[in-house]
Amino acid sequence: MQGPSIVDMSMNQERSELGVQEWTALLLLYFVWGSTYLAIRIAIAGIPPLLLVGARYLIAGVLLAGTMRLLGKPWPTRAEWKAAACIGPLLAAANALVSLAEVTVTSGLTAVVVASVPLWIALLAGLFGKWPQKGDWVGLGIGLVGVGVLNFGGDLRGSPMGGVLLVVSTWCWALGSVWGRSLPLPRGLMGSGAQMITGGVFFLTTAFLHGDRLHALPARTPLLAFVYLVFAGSIVGFSSYVLLLERVRPTLAASYAYVNPIVAVVLGGLIADERISPNAIFAMALILAGVAIVATRKNVPASAPAAAKVPEAPRS
Repeated sequence: MQGPSIVDMSMNQERSELGVQEWTALLLLYFVWGSTYLAIRIAIAGIPPLLLVGARYLIAGVLLAGTMRLLGKPWPTRAEWKAAACIGPLLAAANALVSLAEVTVTSGLTAVVVASVPLWIALLAGLFGKWPQKGDWVGLGIGLVGVGVLNFGGDLRGSPMGGVLLVVSTWCWALGSVWGRSLPLPRGLMGSGAQMITGGVFFLTTAFLHGDRLHALPARTPLLAFVYLVFAGSIVGFSSYVLLLERVRPTLAASYAYVNPIVAVVLGGLIADERISPNAIFAMALILAGVAIVATRKNVPASAPAAAKVPEAPRS
C-alpha cells in the first residue's frame, strides 16, 4: 500500500505528452507497488509483521530523507515533524494490518480489498467538508458493492479476522491521506521520508513492546523480500509517485490503483501458486469500476482528488 498525502495536489500541472521519465515512473509504479503484496507475504515468513513494517519504514525513511538533505532540501521544521508524527503512524498502521492479514489471506485477495482505498478516501473527505459530488456516489456505490461481494461471497470467510484487518487497513490509509491535507507536512520526498521515519519508530516500538524479536538472521528469501520492500517498494515507489504527481494529471498518476491488483493476482498465481476465485475477480471488476468512475470525473474539486491521494499499499 503506497502514496499518502505527501504532495499538495493543487501543484500538479498536466502535460499533453509523456516523456521517457514519465513512462518509466508509471511502469515502475504499476509493477513495483503491485508486487509488494507478494513481497510482504514472502517476508513475513521470516520476519514478524510488526517488526517488518517498523524496520522497513524507518530504514527507507532515513535513506530517503537523508538523500534529500544531501541534495540541499531543508530538514522538516518542528511543526512539520509533529504533523508527520500524526500521519506517519496511521499510514504505517495500514501496512502493518496488511502484513498481519497476509498471514492468512493471499496477496492477490489482499490487493483486491486494498483497491477500495480511493472509495473510502472519497467518503472520509466528507468529514473534512468535501463530500463527494452527486455523480461520485454512483462510483462509490458500485465499488462498495464489490467490497460487499468479497465479504459476503465467501472469499474472506475462511479468514474473517484477516478480512477485518484488511478493511481497517483501508480506513487507516484513507484517514491518513485525507487528514494529511489539513496538516503542515513537508512537501515532496522529504515529506515521504519524515512520515516513514515517524511511522517506523512507532511500529518498531510497538513490535518490541509486543515481544517481536529476531532470534536468528532470516532465511535468504524473506530477507531479500525485505530488502526489496525497502528499496523498491518504498524508495523507488514513492519517488516515482511524486515525480508523476508533479508532471502528469492526477488521474493518470492514480491509475496504479487499477493496475496493482491485477499485477498482484498474476504474480501470486505465477510465483506463490495462489488461486483467486471467479467471485473475487467479479468483485475486483466492481471495485476498479467504482474507483475509475470516482477518479476520472471531471468535476471533482481540486481540493479533494479522491483517487490521486492514495498510494503502496499500502498500502504496501
